[in-house]
Amino acid sequence: MYGPGAAPPSRNDGTVITLRVLFAVLSVLSCGLLACVPLFRIAMLRGKALDWVLAWVALPLTLALLAVVGSLPEADPRTDVALALVLIIAAASAVHFILYDIRRLQTPPRPPMGPYPPTAPTVGYGYPPQQPQPYAQPTVPLPPHTMPTQTPGPAPAPVPPQNQGQPPQRIDQVRAELDELSDYLRKQDGGR
Repeated sequence: MYGPGAAPPSRNDGTVITLRVLFAVLSVLSCGLLACVPLFRIAMLRGKALDWVLAWVALPLTLALLAVVGSLPEADPRTDVALALVLIIAAASAVHFILYDIRRLQTPPRPPMGPYPPTAPTVGYGYPPQQPQPYAQPTVPLPPHTMPTQTPGPAPAPVPPQNQGQPPQRIDQVRAELDELSDYLRKQDGGR
């Protein structure tokens, strides 16, 4: 319930190639009707204003050209020009998407730049580095450092942790919640 959570899905080479082919073929096989889809994908990935303008211009331009094709007679040369332009837009958007996607995956990702430059980890001066503590072991505070006035005797024995062998309280709470949930689910299954 409060664990680290599931890892995000990773894309393998087959998924990347399938998506690349799907977006490219979508614009060409729809005869240009969906030519703006790869352009919108580029705009979402890159986030530049020019990509968004290109995608939003391609949509009405393609629809207008298809309207010209559908409204004029087939023998009219304007129909041929409009259809050629629709197919050119479709092919250009597919090629543009494939080239961008290949280039995007070949370049290493840049680290995000925040308002502050990256810094080295800070280290407390004069203190030894702290070791990470295992889960559920209490920390023992160190006594203040004083100068001994007498000769030191044998060192005092370290204080053992109090809850050795006992599970932490949080685990008991989670166990109780899981037992409650399993009882509830058994009741639900038995009622059907």
